[in-house]
Formats: sequence, C-alpha cells, structure tokens
Amino acid sequence: MNQVEVAKIAKALADPTRLRIYEAIAQRDEVFCGELVAKYELSPGNVSHHLKILADAGLIESRRDGQFIYNRCCPDLMREFSQALNKLAKSGPRGRRQQGDE
Repeated sequence: MNQVEVAKIAKALADPTRLRIYEAIAQRDEVFCGELVAKYELSPGNVSHHLKILADAGLIESRRDGQFIYNRCCPDLMREFSQALNKLAKSGPRGRRQQGDE
C-alpha cells in the first residue's frame, strides 16, 4: 500500500461520524443504509455522503437489492492499512527519545 492510499484511508476514518458508521458496518455482515440513518439520526443525504467517502477509500462495498442498498466492510483492506501503519511506525528514527525521557 502506497502513501497516497494510506492517506486516503486515514482521511476517510478521521471524521468521527464516518468512523462510527464504519464501526457499525464492520460489526455486521451487511448494513442497510436506512439503519444508519435511524441509528445516528442523520439525513439520508448525509449518510450517503459518508458512505461514498468510505467506498472511495475502499473501506466498504455496496450492493443494491431492489430499492435498498446494503454495505459491508472490506476487511482485507483494513489489514493492509494496519500493516502499512505498522511499517511507518517502524521506519522512524531508531533511538528517538520518548517524550518525558530525560
């Protein structure tokens, strides 16, 4: 995963509402958009906006069943993101003193 992809995912998850929506989707196999509207008392347009950002980052996938849209997480991408963050943390300068160390 390159730095652009890491930044896109981090930005998508940085918004507290989007993070809550992502967590709600991650806890289940699929979540209907209307459930997110009711659970978080958001407008359908607001939920749709947040879902689009999560989808554009590759964090969720959507499927249509008639008039309903269901969303599910893409756990493989989250694993890749976690691994990329871990590599970033390990690539920092060695021996850097922690804040408070003197």
